[in-house]
Amino acid sequence: MKKIVIIPAYNEQKNLTYVINDLKTNAPDFDYIIINDGSTDDTASLCREKGFNVVNLPINLGIGASVQTGYKYALENGYDVAVQFDGDGQHEAKYLKQMYNELNKTGSDMVIGSRYLSKSGFQSTTMRRMGIRILSRLIKALHKQDIKDVTSGLRMINRKVMASFAEYYPYDYPEPETIALCIRKKFKITETPVTMRARKEGNSSIDTIQSVYYMLKVSFSIIIDYFKRR
Repeated sequence: MKKIVIIPAYNEQKNLTYVINDLKTNAPDFDYIIINDGSTDDTASLCREKGFNVVNLPINLGIGASVQTGYKYALENGYDVAVQFDGDGQHEAKYLKQMYNELNKTGSDMVIGSRYLSKSGFQSTTMRRMGIRILSRLIKALHKQDIKDVTSGLRMINRKVMASFAEYYPYDYPEPETIALCIRKKFKITETPVTMRARKEGNSSIDTIQSVYYMLKVSFSIIIDYFKRR
């Protein structure tokens, strides 16, 4: 099966070389594509100098649009499996084989790399963990499925889900909302334990105030999506 790693990147110049080397060393059977989301640093120059596989978006469109661009690229180029993989060095390529085996063994449509099954490694900030628990409980209350790491950006999907995401993908903070969407569409979702690291360089784009906005906005979006099934 053709497998590809989609790496959304906004101002990740300091991290991308590490990420690509990790993929080449620990997941050599996966292709990759960097989606450079209108970075204002030297991300584009770095990709050109290193010969990295990249799609350069002309302006910053946000995480949703950059990931959706990756899924459209994967579909158009005949990939059977696609993985969302952060460009900041938090994810480890060694888990991709484990996730791929889980996808095939369970017949899942999506496999999520979860920090909260083994509870080891970087667990995010206290504020974010609180928000993650709230969103997880909301999804469980509405959809009767317990997903521990609803905000994980390490996710593997099959071609069926790729086609769905190519048609519609939330603009910002998409992970919890797309989990609810997939459950509503009766896609099978499973989790597998992974360890994540703190980002290698730079700062997260989500601060404390944005975390509160994130939780409220995503909660509202999940509730609205739930009633689409009625």
